Amino acid sequence: MGRRLFGTDGIRGRANQEPVTATTALKLAMAAGAQFARGPKHNLVVIGKDTRLSGYMLEPALTSGFISVGMDVVLLGPIPTPAVGMLTRSLRADLGVMISASHNPFEDNGIKLFGPDGFKLSDAVETNIETGMEEDPDRIRVSGGELGKARRLEDALGRYLEFVKSSFPRGLQLDGLKIVVDCAHGAAYRVAPDLFYELGAEVIPLGVEPDGFNINLDCGATAPDALAERVRAEGADLGLALDGDADRVVFCDETGHLVDGDQVMGLIARTWKQAGRLNSPAVVATVMSNLGLERSLQGQGLQLLRTPVGDRYVVERMRQDNCNLGGEPSGHMIMSDFTTTGDGLIAALQVLEALVCDGRPASEVLSVFEPVPQLLRNVRFNGGQPLESGPVQDAIRDGEDRLGQGGRLVIRKSGTEPLIRVMAEGDDASLVKQVVDDIVQSIAEV
Repeated sequence: MGRRLFGTDGIRGRANQEPVTATTALKLAMAAGAQFARGPKHNLVVIGKDTRLSGYMLEPALTSGFISVGMDVVLLGPIPTPAVGMLTRSLRADLGVMISASHNPFEDNGIKLFGPDGFKLSDAVETNIETGMEEDPDRIRVSGGELGKARRLEDALGRYLEFVKSSFPRGLQLDGLKIVVDCAHGAAYRVAPDLFYELGAEVIPLGVEPDGFNINLDCGATAPDALAERVRAEGADLGLALDGDADRVVFCDETGHLVDGDQVMGLIARTWKQAGRLNSPAVVATVMSNLGLERSLQGQGLQLLRTPVGDRYVVERMRQDNCNLGGEPSGHMIMSDFTTTGDGLIAALQVLEALVCDGRPASEVLSVFEPVPQLLRNVRFNGGQPLESGPVQDAIRDGEDRLGQGGRLVIRKSGTEPLIRVMAEGDDASLVKQVVDDIVQSIAEV
């Protein structure tokens, strides 16, 4: 049986509508808890969340489900997604859970699961959990005396803060740097400003007043205009914007120019190669990364290994090919020397380390390669299979022929929203636009 609930990054949807309901969360917790329990005792799950209102509904539902199958629960409160992966390993837990819909608006929410190794679960394991959710719950409920317990880990943020600081070279400081930090009113609203302040920077915080409704609202990694404006107004050296669960980050330089994840990957790859820190002569990225990055890496003797969209698939390929650097243009940066999933704060420290050591302004340090013209458009659809339509397939084949071997065309369904994403790139910007427009129109007419 294929997966029905899990998408490219856990379960996600409109809060209090299936599958993001308290009922489904309870069933999920019971099935996942039963799958990962090691025995009658010492079964442990950690649960973190972002700042959405619906977290108050999902957290107790998950807690109840895990307790009912004999797992103890450690509640972390609002905390970045990568902290859940880290604390799952640090506490020797059997399972980690993050309640978040990442960059989505507050009306949505989701559930991400981490195994005892701190990595997100594979497709096969998620399929097994879905199968378990269909089985008789009486089979896995424990007796009254075997119920789990719940407690709150009061120093969760402090543990994560010190963990992130350990990724920054000892003795290096951010003294003299002015940084604008947009936390998207999300999971990092407390820890991110403290991190950069404790390392010596002057910090100008944005998006640090969550109210349950304003996460990602006109702020954060998906809406960085306010960040760029503040950087220019303050004369800051750098701006960085996290998304709602802080597993991704985007930057803007001192001029307010936005910098995507491909440039950051290129910078870290170049820095690590020069320092001999790359495990292998390759970087892992998705099909969405710019051809300019691929060409830049090739010029340094490095290979770009591409995966389907989703940081989980990037991590799987990194583990398969012994790579310690990977990421996505959206700002997910995975550095397996430090963490098991995307971590916006650790990625930010890598960029700041390069800035401090280089001495040049961010506009120069973060301009690693010249991007190939690329255009991405999203087309919303209401059910059906528009990509199976004959006219749409004809438009796609025509676009591939027109772009030729010097270009790329990537068309896929979003794993988190009812969208079809159409991306094309090539050296001729006008041709790229024509190809995308034609395919989008064909999808819209289905």
